[in-house]
Amino acid sequence: MEFRILIERTMKKLFLFSILLFTVVSCTKEVEIDIPGYKDLLVIDGNIETGQPPIVLLSSTNDIYSETNLQAYLDGFISGATITVSDGTTTVVLDELCTDNLPAGTEEIAAAIFGIPAAELVNLHLCAYTTFNPAMFGQVGKTYDLTVTYEGKTYTSSTQIVQPTALVETYWKPEGSLTDYGYSWAKLADNGSQYDAYRWEVKYLGAPVFKKTFNPFFDDDFFNGLTFEFAYENPMSFDDPNLADEFKAFYKKQDTVVIKLSKMDRDAFSFMEKKYIQMYSAGNPFATPTNIPTNIKGGALGVWAGYSPWYDTLICVE
Repeated sequence: MEFRILIERTMKKLFLFSILLFTVVSCTKEVEIDIPGYKDLLVIDGNIETGQPPIVLLSSTNDIYSETNLQAYLDGFISGATITVSDGTTTVVLDELCTDNLPAGTEEIAAAIFGIPAAELVNLHLCAYTTFNPAMFGQVGKTYDLTVTYEGKTYTSSTQIVQPTALVETYWKPEGSLTDYGYSWAKLADNGSQYDAYRWEVKYLGAPVFKKTFNPFFDDDFFNGLTFEFAYENPMSFDDPNLADEFKAFYKKQDTVVIKLSKMDRDAFSFMEKKYIQMYSAGNPFATPTNIPTNIKGGALGVWAGYSPWYDTLICVE
């Protein structure tokens, strides 16, 4: 009797499970998602700073499924565009300069722009746009309009070179128990009546180009109107194969360093901040996806940024 009851209960459970399974299967619906295909977009990377000519690089976006290697990077650069820069009074057409025909003495500067060693760069055909007309060298307080025409399309942008901010002081001090190695320090008095955004760069005295620190861009959202001290690492130390790992990121006692603190407008900072967030989170499956903003109009990506630098020379002694 008990065995019969057990069988009946089991059959009822199987029957109910079959009804449930049928209901779930019968309620499913095939959904088709139309994913748009990849489309090439123009990328504009341009800047102008106080006392310097404008520099503009053009490239194209890459399909996410395409190969990522040096050749793909090189193939992405674009030449053959017409680019003008205007300060509202004077308009200048930029010259196209290519790495296989550089003016003498500019190889290291070009290497820093493209991120490729100078010895390799001269054997490549990569082009940038600039001018040697001093009328278009950056000036504080001016607004600069960029116009790029390429393959029948026109793209525009505008940026301002704002007033620079001088640091109250800069100094070096040993870190912890170390006696010959430490960070560079600075004291900044932020103007509380305006928005301020900064870029921090350094180089050894006599070096041809500046290097950015690990996180070189910051704004005053958290310290507006405050005076505070902060430290920055030495990015050049990571390129020194003879320096022990425990001393990486530090400046050595007696080093002479040129500090470059540049100001920029809000649009330029917004692009740079999101760009570095994406760079540092690339490959992290748990990172929040980041859409990088642009101040380019017309359908292109990238940034047109104005910088106003302030310089100081720091000798690393207490």
